[in-house]
Amino acid sequence: MDSAQVITAFVTLFVVLDPIGLAPLFVALTAGADARHRRAVAVRAYLIGAGILTLFGLAGEAVLGFVGISMSAFRIAGGILLFLTALDMLFERRTKRRGDQQARAEDPSVFPLATPLIAGPGAIATMILLTTQDGGDWARVAMIHGVMLAVIAVGLLFMLAAGAIERILGPTGINVVTRLLGMLLAALSVQFVLDGLADLGFGP
Repeated sequence: MDSAQVITAFVTLFVVLDPIGLAPLFVALTAGADARHRRAVAVRAYLIGAGILTLFGLAGEAVLGFVGISMSAFRIAGGILLFLTALDMLFERRTKRRGDQQARAEDPSVFPLATPLIAGPGAIATMILLTTQDGGDWARVAMIHGVMLAVIAVGLLFMLAAGAIERILGPTGINVVTRLLGMLLAALSVQFVLDGLADLGFGP
């Protein structure tokens, strides 16, 4: 992978995992907890999320092959799914859904933080799509997992600094950043669909 591909993978995973959007929710889920408990919840959530994403990054294509789904079809479906996620971010539906999940949560590290908010359908689809591009050689797969772990590390830092970030950005700043990320994700999701159509012989 060249540097442009690494940057694209990082941006894609960063947008899908949305550590900035998760930070305010993490504050709400751990309201009243001391710093030690907050750290434990954040670390546990991201470790579980990373484990799930690693599993699908390594074995996702084999699972698809077992059930008879081609990568071209999965790229198109994954792109559509990511586009719907982008719409949620742009029109605040994602925030509302997270709030509903928060209301039902008792142990936030596993649910809803690790899954579905960190390792959700969009993130799983993205890992499979990224690791199988350009033939999915092992060097690329290893690099994608390294990028994923880097995004996980950034997300963990955001969670640990969630209180300060929320005070600095405020509700308006968080909304602006979320919408900008949503626009970027929409464009990337369209590219996934175009790649899938090209694999099937449609387009250039």
